[in-house]
Amino acid sequence: MAEHPGSGDIGRVPSRTKGRTMAGNDLGSLLGSLLGGAGGQSGGAGGILGSLLGALAGGKGAGGGGDGSNPLGGLLDMLTKSGLTDQTRSWVGTGDNQAVSGAQIAEALPDDTLQKVAAEAGVSPQEAADEIAASLPQAVDKLTPNGSLPQGASLEEIIRQQRL
Repeated sequence: MAEHPGSGDIGRVPSRTKGRTMAGNDLGSLLGSLLGGAGGQSGGAGGILGSLLGALAGGKGAGGGGDGSNPLGGLLDMLTKSGLTDQTRSWVGTGDNQAVSGAQIAEALPDDTLQKVAAEAGVSPQEAADEIAASLPQAVDKLTPNGSLPQGASLEEIIRQQRL
């Protein structure tokens, strides 16, 4: 009988961790839906993008609140500064989306961020970069239907608005 209190103590730690993870999971689910939700691959892509944007937002969930907590603009700035200006403009603009490689994504992202995203997804950093490269153009395109980055809303609000 003395074992039950110990079990309860163990249960509390994962629930706190689970609470932090749920914000990323919720964002990942929203992004997966935005990307079409066709099978596990879109859900996986949404989860990886959710983790990435959550990490770029400083681990506060990925966009709660309207006070500059939308990490999408920061991600696009980071990619632009890494030489991917034409690609990011094509995703935000209304024309065709230019492709980006996993290697370009890996080079553009901070190594610790990519490591964290990969660990959360249970894949290698290169697999995470490849998945981001495959899904980010479509996600950005869908989040910017008017050819510009929405302002003043959290990332979750922007995603919900675009799901129609």
